[in-house]
Amino acid sequence: MLDTKFMGYRRSNGAIGIRNHVLIIPTVSCVNRVAMDIANKAGGVTFMHPYGCTFDAEENLITEHSYIGHGLHPNVGAVLVLSLGCETASAARVAEEIAKSGKRVETLIVQKVGGSRSTGTAGIEIVREMRRDLDAQPQEEGDLSELLIALECGSSDAFSGLTANPAVGEAADIIVSHGGTVILSEVTEMVGAEQVLARRGKSDQIKQDLLSLIKKYEVDLSMSTEDDSGVFISPGNIAGGLTTIEEKSLGCIYKAGTKAITEIVDYGVAPTQKGVIIMDTPGFDIASVTGKVAGGAHMVLFTTGKGTPTGSSIAPVIKISSNNKTFHHLNEDTDISAGDVLEGTKTLKQVGVEIADLVMDTARGKEAKGEYFNIQEFAIPNVSVVKKEVIHAKLAKLNDFRFVQP
Repeated sequence: MLDTKFMGYRRSNGAIGIRNHVLIIPTVSCVNRVAMDIANKAGGVTFMHPYGCTFDAEENLITEHSYIGHGLHPNVGAVLVLSLGCETASAARVAEEIAKSGKRVETLIVQKVGGSRSTGTAGIEIVREMRRDLDAQPQEEGDLSELLIALECGSSDAFSGLTANPAVGEAADIIVSHGGTVILSEVTEMVGAEQVLARRGKSDQIKQDLLSLIKKYEVDLSMSTEDDSGVFISPGNIAGGLTTIEEKSLGCIYKAGTKAITEIVDYGVAPTQKGVIIMDTPGFDIASVTGKVAGGAHMVLFTTGKGTPTGSSIAPVIKISSNNKTFHHLNEDTDISAGDVLEGTKTLKQVGVEIADLVMDTARGKEAKGEYFNIQEFAIPNVSVVKKEVIHAKLAKLNDFRFVQP
């Protein structure tokens, strides 16, 4: 029987974290290396990215929102916001929104402090002090029902939809049956499986909203290739044995098990319901993981056929291989294998139970292989021209021109 209890870090809003990180947020790519230096020398975590300085209103909004989501995350105990000083993404706004949670938030601006090395020295002192304070924080009991588990697949092969994805689906059903919540995303990888997935909507409105969302991505996909092949899958997927987006999608949706879909949320938005959640993200793994973590996912169950080291700076990313060959070949990056299903020595249900046990072990502090790195990836979605025009029109109506070049 699954032990659903763990000791974690209770936040002032009642949420519980399974990690207690000091997060350094570089608000613009120009200070990435300063953030990296501070994280490496002071025991913090951070991420690298190319964002923070653009007059694209939508990109700025999503970037700031994603920074704030990471700072508000229950796995984060304190935050250092690191700014250059002239970027369009607002360090002050990011810090202010995170500070509303009651967490300690400090801001350093390179152009005011006096340079990158001086800022690094000041940042190291701040982060070390934050780290000492967090190390003294007592733990409190938490339960699986309080956890939000993201579901992801990347570098899939022909076995992913037969072993790893349905095994994670078994684990997802266990998590939801104990009151927990799972998030399925990568909407491009629902194209071709939309009718199967929509049947699970808790209400007619959710069913219709899901079909509309998937249709939007199908239209975008139809305009993304130079020919009319309709393949829409990566060369790596094809090399792994997949042939069509429908084939990949039917395997992808297995990860969410069989329970009812209770809510659809926008990119990086925290769910308000329990159960199975759909988040609007692209199929690009890093952008998809970033969105779900910004929305509060405590950890990520990431299935892979060919293997990948992709991670998150604040949420453990557990890699589940579809076959034992990848598990052994990329063992330093892969946490568990569903390959025994392929070889006939275990059932999907047995591997699903093992994954659920691993979720609880990770909540209790066991490190995922990807947590070896304290500096991780971060990406946001590309936004269509049509959506940008809508956003600009909306901001103009609100007399909000903060991202418009004078």
